[in-house]
Amino acid sequence: MAARLKRSPDPDDPLGCAGRGLVAAIAQQHDTGEVLMMAWMDDEALHRTLTTGRATYWSRSRQEYWVKGDTSGHVQRVKEVRLDCDGDTLLVKVDQDGAACHTGARTCFDDGLLGA
Repeated sequence: MAARLKRSPDPDDPLGCAGRGLVAAIAQQHDTGEVLMMAWMDDEALHRTLTTGRATYWSRSRQEYWVKGDTSGHVQRVKEVRLDCDGDTLLVKVDQDGAACHTGARTCFDDGLLGA
């Protein structure tokens, strides 16, 4: 799967994440479809996720790998990983224990709606 990921520099990517080998990874509760969070993965994070069954991400701020739940106890057990049609985003279907957001909320996406 990693070979299919697009990582070429993208003029529409102001953070330059594609050029550094990072792809967006959306974590979703596998049985309800609830969108939990977004984080970054590279080839190594994806490999660790697929081989351990625990969601592993790359922290841009700390410049290190982190396994969801190692410090908080809010583990993400991976059920499946899917690649989108463009090859530039991963969908990580998980069984989430507790909060997914660093704020303590179940999801990072419950902070209010934007106007339509």
